Amino acid sequence: MKYLFQFTIIVIITFLAEILVRVLPFTIPASIYGIILMFLCLFFKIVKLEHVELAADFLLQVMPIMFVPATVNLMTKWNLIKSNIVWVLVICIVSTILVMIVTGLVSQTIINIMNVERKE
Repeated sequence: MKYLFQFTIIVIITFLAEILVRVLPFTIPASIYGIILMFLCLFFKIVKLEHVELAADFLLQVMPIMFVPATVNLMTKWNLIKSNIVWVLVICIVSTILVMIVTGLVSQTIINIMNVERKE
């Protein structure tokens, strides 16, 4: 029963995110709206972590299985991809490096801000 309650909360937030995609004029995916909504609900204590923790842990455990359909779809599009494989690889590598750099810089900035606040 606990899992059902937790999955219901996650589904409701997902549903609200889908509604936001259709209502708001931005081209932001529903998954991003869902992450923002979940964060806000947790931050403002509308939803407590223990209300979604078990279901979220389960979803994280089965997440690799969720990539199988996308991978199979890529394999069916191989003829389109193979002519541009070099560019696909370059874009993947460059974007991964950029994400790592930006994440590191943001993390360092947050740590520095927290250290300055502690000293005051």
